[in-house]
Amino acid sequence: MIGWFEAFVLGVVQGLTEFLPISSSAHVRVVSAFFGWEDPGAAFTAVIQLGTETAVLIYFRRRIWDIISTWTRALWTPELRGLPAARMGWYVIAGSVPIGVLGLAFKDQIETTVRDLRLVGACLIVFGLLLAVADRLARNELTLDRHLNLPHALTYGLAQSLALIPGVSRSGGTTGAGLLLGYRREQAAEYSFLLAIPAVLMSGVLELFSIGEGEAPDWGPTILATLISFAVGYAAIAWFLRYIATHRFTPFIIYRVILGIVVIALVAFDIIPAG
Repeated sequence: MIGWFEAFVLGVVQGLTEFLPISSSAHVRVVSAFFGWEDPGAAFTAVIQLGTETAVLIYFRRRIWDIISTWTRALWTPELRGLPAARMGWYVIAGSVPIGVLGLAFKDQIETTVRDLRLVGACLIVFGLLLAVADRLARNELTLDRHLNLPHALTYGLAQSLALIPGVSRSGGTTGAGLLLGYRREQAAEYSFLLAIPAVLMSGVLELFSIGEGEAPDWGPTILATLISFAVGYAAIAWFLRYIATHRFTPFIIYRVILGIVVIALVAFDIIPAG
């Protein structure tokens, strides 16, 4: 079971890594294994992500309110349906479909098989290199309000669904897809954050019912980790959006590849267990 100190550490790790393209679920899994702690499990990871997602809701509160209010009014006011905020509402819904379908279809594998550290390490490396390709090919031109459409939203959504595998990174996958589509870095990241809201909230709420039962962590440490992840995550959002507006993803790519190699090596030499 997860203790208070472990919960504090994992909350900090979740908050620091959720919005960076380095995979928060992989870091929660790797840090636990490195310190010899039990795998906190998919339920714990999903619930503490509610903390970082609350940070998104607060940070983008005006943007989110504009989208929700305009989309809702546009349901019965045709003149509003062409507004960017109204269209964005539909694009977030459409982009959330792939991860919802795949998450339910592969729920058992997500909670067991894909948490193998050998797979986590390989995903850190492979998807880090794919992010490098996307970053190199990025035109850095398109904006969400003018250019986002249904095919683009579904492409983002498919990329987000890959983050069901620890090591891929929700932020890295969706932002990388946006770069390949030609979007500006900060615009791709913003849509990545907005698109994550329904998926993370639904996943976290569903997994709330598992907390405190069976092998799942108790409520107290889980709540602590969630609160810590919120505070740290809010600061991480502000920094990351400022950083990528003028910088490439190179430091994150190098970090991913090195971490992936280290994880695979540690497992290969039986220093940490794979499962």
